[in-house]
Amino acid sequence: MSVLLCATFHVALSATNTTAARNGTVADGLLENGNFELAPDPKNMKGTVVLGKYAIPGWINEGFVEYIKSGQKQGDMLLVVPEGAYAVRLGNEASIKQKLKVIKGLYYSITFSAARTCAQEERLNVTVAPDSGVLPIQTVYSSNGWDCYAWAFQAESTEAEVIIHNPGVEEDPACGPLIDAVAIKALYPPRPTNKNILKNAGFEEGPYIFPNANYGVLIPPNIEDDHSPLPGWMVESLKAVKYIDSAHFFVPQGRRAIELVGGKESAIAQIARTIVGKTYRLTFAVGDANNSCAGSLVVEAFAGKDTIKVPYESKGKGGFKRAVLTFKAVSNRTRIMFLSTFYTMRNDDFSSLCGPIVDDVKLLSVRNT
Repeated sequence: MSVLLCATFHVALSATNTTAARNGTVADGLLENGNFELAPDPKNMKGTVVLGKYAIPGWINEGFVEYIKSGQKQGDMLLVVPEGAYAVRLGNEASIKQKLKVIKGLYYSITFSAARTCAQEERLNVTVAPDSGVLPIQTVYSSNGWDCYAWAFQAESTEAEVIIHNPGVEEDPACGPLIDAVAIKALYPPRPTNKNILKNAGFEEGPYIFPNANYGVLIPPNIEDDHSPLPGWMVESLKAVKYIDSAHFFVPQGRRAIELVGGKESAIAQIARTIVGKTYRLTFAVGDANNSCAGSLVVEAFAGKDTIKVPYESKGKGGFKRAVLTFKAVSNRTRIMFLSTFYTMRNDDFSSLCGPIVDDVKLLSVRNT
């Protein structure tokens, strides 16, 4: 029986989604046939290989694309599908794409599931012209082999074409990655308030998380994505950070938080407006996500040149502590950054990267005494 990772069998339309549906734009949730459960006509199939550009309902496919059923074998490996019974596999230079009605100028985030099927280094190119990013999927963060990824873009017109492309050139085209559960979400970047200089400091605004997803969503490094799926924040590291929700993880405050899953290679940052010579207090919560990430966790927080290390002894069962960094601004722009000191593995499978969570970040000026 496969474990449900980035998946949902039904997406309910919220009030916002209903409005989107009325004005003809795409609503938050799965794209048309985003979980690939609507199968190609058997006459457009040769074994697992899809024949014809329009064979998969809702999608345009190019190149060597396979339609994979859960439980199908590849050599000695059993292929697992995270959502429903079907997924697609992209061979060398193959792609799937879909056109969407969007609101010009608005930011959107694409969430999708991907899995490697061979030992070779694999990547995926995600494009909504003129934006494009190459997401490495070599590092696997879940024990099941499937991970959720988020990638953001800004709509240049009222129509956007989402393209997921495998740029690989392997000898065996069947070594391409599996793709499943493709969804979209409109992003509304929050602004600073008189209660917090930082934007989106509780991480409540972010990429789409499927209602039944229990592995969170990976947000790639900034170098792979010009527009962060986490409004207000940049992923300034080589590895991704994980966006988690309170429905499946322990979250200190609100419904969302960030898990720093890649040690010092997993960092988030934001540039805050400050006044030179003024004193500021940065407060934040550090804890564990109740995902068996046990051991000595440490979060390093930076405010310009000032820094603090916050240790947290985790039992892997959820919990948090609060920390404070007080500093005097030396510039009118201060970089606020968080990273994890150590690499940590979950103690229930010893193969999945995990780390401390950060949430409820606040930055305020304080009176000089």
